[in-house]
Amino acid sequence: MDSLVRALRAEADGKELRKELAKNMRDALRPGAEQAKSAIMGMSSAGPGTSPALRSAIAKKIRPEVKLGGNWSGARVKAFKTRTARGFVNAPKRTNRPRGWRHLVYGRADSWTQQYGTAHWFDHALIYDTARYKRAVHEAMESTARRIANRVN
Repeated sequence: MDSLVRALRAEADGKELRKELAKNMRDALRPGAEQAKSAIMGMSSAGPGTSPALRSAIAKKIRPEVKLGGNWSGARVKAFKTRTARGFVNAPKRTNRPRGWRHLVYGRADSWTQQYGTAHWFDHALIYDTARYKRAVHEAMESTARRIANRVN
């Protein structure tokens, strides 16, 4: 991956090639992001419908992320923090873990409760198709490498 990034930087129109590579890699990971979104939307919900809805707020923050260069180069599906979900910034992380999370009961200053989401909803949505996503990302990288090689020849 790093050698491809260096080759892109050396290319005359490396900026355009980098943009195309990043787009192709994000497109390769989009099905995984959609699976994770459907997994969180499938989590059961109890209680009155409050706004904003927790599951949809988490689903909106799940996106494929691609970074080329810097400290980290690669592609991944990431659930970003949810700042708008009723002050529950770490909602994707907390709903994914089996231990759940603790929070104050609304309207009671001294009463805490333990709440559980669907354990590993994010992990299980992606783990079974990991090989397919890796192949798709590698194909996007190979396509860009072929384009660079064709320009050199």
